[in-house]
Amino acid sequence: MKFISWNVNGLRAILKKDFLATFTELDADFFCIQETKMQAGQVEIDLPGYHQYFDYAERKGYSGTAIFAKHQPLSVSYGLGVAEHDHEGRAITLEYPEFYLVTCYTPNSQGELKRLPYRLEWDQAFRDYVSQLAAQKSVIFCGDLNVAHEEIDLKNPKTNHHNAGFSDEERQSFTTLLNNGFTDSFRYLHPDQTDIYSWWSYRFHARDHNAGWRIDYFIVSNDLKNRITTANILTDIYGSDHCPVELVIPDLGAEA
Repeated sequence: MKFISWNVNGLRAILKKDFLATFTELDADFFCIQETKMQAGQVEIDLPGYHQYFDYAERKGYSGTAIFAKHQPLSVSYGLGVAEHDHEGRAITLEYPEFYLVTCYTPNSQGELKRLPYRLEWDQAFRDYVSQLAAQKSVIFCGDLNVAHEEIDLKNPKTNHHNAGFSDEERQSFTTLLNNGFTDSFRYLHPDQTDIYSWWSYRFHARDHNAGWRIDYFIVSNDLKNRITTANILTDIYGSDHCPVELVIPDLGAEA
């Protein structure tokens, strides 16, 4: 099974670029999207062979997630089941016979960490949610998790210390998540790889200089980690300020 996750920074905008060509070329079983920035009915996408699922934010032009799946799920749910966290279209869960797949767009802590308290509440709720799923069957979750975990995961850790996405609180929260029985697939296969990132600011030609952050992930419950054959960051794909990330786990049971 091949999984792709991509923060597209506006699905309608990226559809005007090379999204459909990239989508076809990658030929994933599951294609997870974050930051669709759209409402129901604003666009129709012709993706033959795929089931389409969207979670929209109540606020127009903001947040939003989607999953395009070749395999019809046993069930679909939206959000975390916690009212205070389910207004921004940040999570979709598909259930399959052997696993759950979750796409997530984690809230940004924003400048001066003004949204950090809410972000940490979200982290706790999300950690509880995926832990409850993992008690039932294997879990794969992915998305823009808005945190660079270790210094190796961003170009300039010293100057970004205490900034949104690299605060001590966010990094510790991510550590706690992993310690609850989950594995960062990219670091599992590439523990020492440096200078590979998934997001670059549009400012200061950051992508040209590869001054980026690794904030897009595929995380798996620990029972799946030894089955991972591929976990890549597709830095040669453009169209957004993020690039796609990829996971391959063969022989997962996705057929009902």
